[in-house]
Amino acid sequence: MSEQDDPSRDRLKHHFAQRVTNQARQVLEVWQRLQRTEWNAATLAELDDASLRLLRYAERFEQVGHSQLAHAIQQCVEGVRANRGRLSSDLIGELSQLMQRLSRTGLRHGDQLEQIALPALRKPVYLALQDLERCERLVQQLHSFGLNAIGCSTRAALLAACEERRPAALLIDLDFSGAQQGLAIVQELQKDQENRLPVLFCSDVEADTPTRLAAIRVGGEDFFCGSVDASSLLERIEQLTHSTHDDPFRVLVVDDSRAQSTHAEMVLNSAGIITRTLNNPIETLDALAEFQPDLIILDMYMPDCQGPELAKVIRQHERHVSVPIIFLSAEEDLDKQLDAMSEGGDDFLTKPIKPRHLIATVRTRAARARSLKARMVRDSLTGLYNHTHTLQLLEDACRRGQRSGMPVSFAMLDIDHFKKVNDTHGHPMGDRVIKSLALFLKQRLRKTDHIGRYGGEEFAVVLPDTDQHTAWRLLDEIRQRFAEIHFPTGKQELHCTFSSGIAELESGLDSRALSKRADEALYVSKHGGRNRVSIFQGEPTLS
Repeated sequence: MSEQDDPSRDRLKHHFAQRVTNQARQVLEVWQRLQRTEWNAATLAELDDASLRLLRYAERFEQVGHSQLAHAIQQCVEGVRANRGRLSSDLIGELSQLMQRLSRTGLRHGDQLEQIALPALRKPVYLALQDLERCERLVQQLHSFGLNAIGCSTRAALLAACEERRPAALLIDLDFSGAQQGLAIVQELQKDQENRLPVLFCSDVEADTPTRLAAIRVGGEDFFCGSVDASSLLERIEQLTHSTHDDPFRVLVVDDSRAQSTHAEMVLNSAGIITRTLNNPIETLDALAEFQPDLIILDMYMPDCQGPELAKVIRQHERHVSVPIIFLSAEEDLDKQLDAMSEGGDDFLTKPIKPRHLIATVRTRAARARSLKARMVRDSLTGLYNHTHTLQLLEDACRRGQRSGMPVSFAMLDIDHFKKVNDTHGHPMGDRVIKSLALFLKQRLRKTDHIGRYGGEEFAVVLPDTDQHTAWRLLDEIRQRFAEIHFPTGKQELHCTFSSGIAELESGLDSRALSKRADEALYVSKHGGRNRVSIFQGEPTLS
């Protein structure tokens, strides 16, 4: 037997690779905690220690991708130290991008950074449903998305499984093993546990408020009523297990005083908030379009214009209507504060303000604004960006690409024979296929890519910093994997495919022309046999 064929050697390599992945998760967990606290010497040391261990493990076990990322994180940490322990917006942004890439780096052959891989959970997810057939079907669907899901048919089986291995999360029927026995079972599982198990309850009927309160008290994080689909469940599990990555908040500070704006920047940067300062209020609209902050901090009194006047100008632009504006001023007259807020402000903070109060206010306002914006610009069925916002993101990406000289690709996707799916299996199955493709794309594309539901069964993807050939390889891999998913439909299984067209931004091309080219490439794929990805090659010459 050759060394390459030695199964014990393969098991050893897998064990080593798993240690690297586990350490990578430790780095990500530290980063997630830092997003909720203020940076200091202790938190910096914790990140330094976790990333250094990752670097050592990755080098020892020859995991090249993880090694490169760990080295880059170490350089950022050194950059913070060189800056006398202070974070800058550039360092926060760079660390955020590195953490995004780390969360996407998996354990495929060669450990290449460019490869797409799911951040597989270290622990399984248990499903305990009264309807065993539905439970098995849901387990199979979750397996298709790369999730380690295990069904438990009885109360004893669930308790034994949890005793043997604590899961990452649990989906349990409210009436599992008896009327509302799911609550009692979860309460037993949570007993004497230092860290509560994330639990998702489900019920065939709408749950009343007392029932939902009882579920929350035993650790229930969500409550599904009616049918539970795999895509919604997986998305919620990813949120609960922190396998998704949240971008740092972005704040624009407009203040004519360089000292005051720099102080606010330092305070917010210390909390991991990307902050940009602007001392000339006349440049605000240009900065908003380029920086796209989650929140704006305005000084009340500036030489060229007053804060309330600038707030009114900002609110005249539809794209900035929902961005929170906080006035930060020494003004103590309550009437003047209220007048300022009536002109478009959302809050008023009086100088001097304690750093932790400023950080808490910004985080609360920015988080709520993000949540509301997500509801405004996203499609209700899939959670992807809607048609209008997708085109806006494409326009922004094209503008940045033309300015920086970096490539931008745009792809359009269309589910093949979708009308037949609806006609044969019904619209609920059609919705399931649409949601599944949406989740599939979200799992396998980068955080920096923008995915939208263009309309019906059609999707669009904006790929910044990506040439058309790289985009083709990526989408063709996704196309092949999506075709392998099976959708149980009773007597038979349904398999679906999609076609795609790709176009790359060229000099002098605007977003509308780029979109038209991608649509023409999609037309080529559709009329060339479907289930394929085509790159725009000029005007189509189909017979």
